[in-house]
Amino acid sequence: MPEAFDRGSTLEELEGRRWPPPPADATPMVRNVYELRHRPVGTLEPHELARLIGQDVGLPWLLPLAVEILRATAPKQAEGGWFDDDLLYAVVTRKPEVWAAVPELASDLAETVAGLTDVSRYVRQEIAAFLAARPHDA
Repeated sequence: MPEAFDRGSTLEELEGRRWPPPPADATPMVRNVYELRHRPVGTLEPHELARLIGQDVGLPWLLPLAVEILRATAPKQAEGGWFDDDLLYAVVTRKPEVWAAVPELASDLAETVAGLTDVSRYVRQEIAAFLAARPHDA
């Protein structure tokens, strides 16, 4: 995953490739993913990041942004505030191979989720699976 990148760039610019227009019969979700690839990554809202990450789109650039958001909001959750389960779910459910390639980012995420207390049972199960799948030395 890239160390630093221009958050004013779109996924298309960062990847250096353009997708063709979506198929005419594409679902609204697929059309939305195509549209979001044209937005600067630094302007994407947490629910938009969750949508893209959940589709494994732009992971080298979006996972660091998502973990940054999750880390920033985790202390508020611990104080009884709201926490974005959709973004958290999208991030912790990426394949173990994704996290094995970025052990430092995986460690940041593991540290962040360790302090979360008020997440749904389903998200808690996914957090446990994420933590269990991490290499022991990460």
